[in-house]
Amino acid sequence: MRIDLDSFEEILLTITRNKTRSLLTAFGVFWGIFMLVALVGGGQGMQGMMKKNFEGFATNSGFLVSQNTGEPYKGFRKGRAWDLEIQDIERLRRSVKGIDVITPSTARWGMSAVYGDKKYDCSVKGLYPNYAIIETPKITFGRFINEVDIKEARKVCVIGKRVYETLFKKGDNPCGKFIRVNGIYYQIVGVNSSEGNMNIQGRASESVTLPYTTMQQAFNLGGRIEVICFTARKGVKVSELQPKMEEVIKAAHFIAPTDKQAIMCLNAEAMFSMVDSLFTGIRFLIWMVGIGTLLAGAIGVSNIMMVTVKERTIEIGIRRAIGARPKDILQQILSESIVLTTIAGMCGISFAVLVLQVLEIGVNSSGNDAHFQVSFWLAISTCALLAALGMLAGLAPAYRAMAIKPIEAIRDE
Repeated sequence: MRIDLDSFEEILLTITRNKTRSLLTAFGVFWGIFMLVALVGGGQGMQGMMKKNFEGFATNSGFLVSQNTGEPYKGFRKGRAWDLEIQDIERLRRSVKGIDVITPSTARWGMSAVYGDKKYDCSVKGLYPNYAIIETPKITFGRFINEVDIKEARKVCVIGKRVYETLFKKGDNPCGKFIRVNGIYYQIVGVNSSEGNMNIQGRASESVTLPYTTMQQAFNLGGRIEVICFTARKGVKVSELQPKMEEVIKAAHFIAPTDKQAIMCLNAEAMFSMVDSLFTGIRFLIWMVGIGTLLAGAIGVSNIMMVTVKERTIEIGIRRAIGARPKDILQQILSESIVLTTIAGMCGISFAVLVLQVLEIGVNSSGNDAHFQVSFWLAISTCALLAALGMLAGLAPAYRAMAIKPIEAIRDE
């Protein structure tokens, strides 16, 4: 349907003539589109912030931790303390075929990293290089732990973002410099800028990472480990591996096969899936509420246009009497409906974008990196939806206007 300049001016004149009614109609559409765009943008921003908590973590990862036993077994009492061992890594790698990467992790808290006259209270982690597959580091200076560091038990370390910001000036390259941790000097070989908000044995940003063998010697750990970290192969779920892994470890450490307490498994895959399901439901709810509000606005437009047609019965009758075709009447009413909804909708989109921008600036001022804005194509799609709703809203009033006959219009007068 084409709207020329003269027709557009006539439409605007008609809308202006019925200011109060037009404003009420426009507000319904404005509020509906504002709600839809603001909710979609807000939902996307919240989802992005939630995913930041899992930044860098493999979505198919799991973690095993030892706990006191919950049942007596083979002469051992209930509540016995036991430890995972470095040998458990090889046992699991040999016995459980669905494992892709498996590596130990250990940590100590309450340590202080000292450089010159500056100090930062941190945690110390002992890791193997393949841990980077499970929690991907974001290296800004230098490198991560490598196999030579492990083999030679080098006194080197990778420091976290917060540690770096406290001990060194912004922009300085700390690689090659030495920091003191627990009375031992370690040479810095890298800076990890990942936030690591999932917090497995301390946040990466607040940690000093050592080669596992170096930490083993420095803290006299022997063969004990605290966490077994692993990922599942493609097509295999962590929940499928968990029972097999627990079975192997329980058999090696004389733990009752039915003991549900002795081993705790953190299934990161299930957590990712839960978050995805949560936001899928939220997105569905947002679109239901937004489209419902838009439909309510469209119904309001249709009702107002119906009243407008009734009030303009004489005008429409006269136009029909002097030669206006039904198609002309149909085009006039539909044009008014589409123009009204489109103008109100564009104002609603603009206001929603403004509110989302203010929200984004406010959230990011506290150090976050959230994005609440909607995409360009979503805005275009919303405009197309508005035009379609405007046309639908004007159909019933337009057909009623087409049915008006000149003689009926004179009688109505």
